Amino acid sequence: MSTPIAFLKGHGTENDFVIVPDPENAVALTPAAVAVLCDRRAGIGGDGLLHVVRSAAHPEAAHLAAEAEWFMDYRNGDGSVAEMCGNGVRVFARYLQRAGHVGEGDLAIATRGGVKTVHLAKNGDVTVGMGRAKLPEGDVTVRVGERGWPARNVNMGNPHAVAFVQDLAHAGDLRTAPQYAPEAAYPDGVNVEFVVDRGPGHVALRVHERGSGETRSCGTGACAVAVAAARRDGADPAVTGTPVTYTVDVPGGTLVITERPDGEIEMTGPAVIVAEGVIDAEWLSAALG
Repeated sequence: MSTPIAFLKGHGTENDFVIVPDPENAVALTPAAVAVLCDRRAGIGGDGLLHVVRSAAHPEAAHLAAEAEWFMDYRNGDGSVAEMCGNGVRVFARYLQRAGHVGEGDLAIATRGGVKTVHLAKNGDVTVGMGRAKLPEGDVTVRVGERGWPARNVNMGNPHAVAFVQDLAHAGDLRTAPQYAPEAAYPDGVNVEFVVDRGPGHVALRVHERGSGETRSCGTGACAVAVAAARRDGADPAVTGTPVTYTVDVPGGTLVITERPDGEIEMTGPAVIVAEGVIDAEWLSAALG
């Protein structure tokens, strides 16, 4: 990397991201480079990185170019690749709006978890069509220290284990990944949500995201929690024909999740760009050794 690289910084309910605009997929973002950029002390800092690429220019998304012009090449903070990030999609859409690529209204964004529909509202909120949840069969448990809980296995394009607890403090510091069993349920690792009730249709969570540790928010996790809470509460929109909405408090704010009778899940929340600048190429080269 011999030339400076433009970047922005943004967050969705304090789930924060380094944004690298690269329409033609010309920037070689190795896992090591992503990890350095996301380092909170030695780099820019972020839970993950949003690589903004035109779908037609990326080999993983070229087949989606007719459906969505832009591809969210999402990376976790440790440099690993992830299928989807709900808060990241909202921030990605906000960047596209800021850059003048899109305006208010509807757009489609390609991800490794499929094409997501997004609505940019006049009031600043962003709604993302998160697709349908899958509920794999089989018992799952999660454990932190001496405590263990049954968990609901929910897949939102990425895997989640949702555990309802009496106190969010029981999740511990979440700097290390909670244990889970059976290992075969999550061969590629799992995001673990710990959930308490706040009232009817209202829950709060803490989350450990694989590859990132505890984060201030997780959009796919909030969706997984809403689905798990609905089933626990005896609500299934596909059966009743009535949408179900949950308010989900995350450490960084609040998200509103609605599951429709057709199974589609919509997530609404804020998305903010806080800064932009240039990555120093010499620093990055030196940091990579």
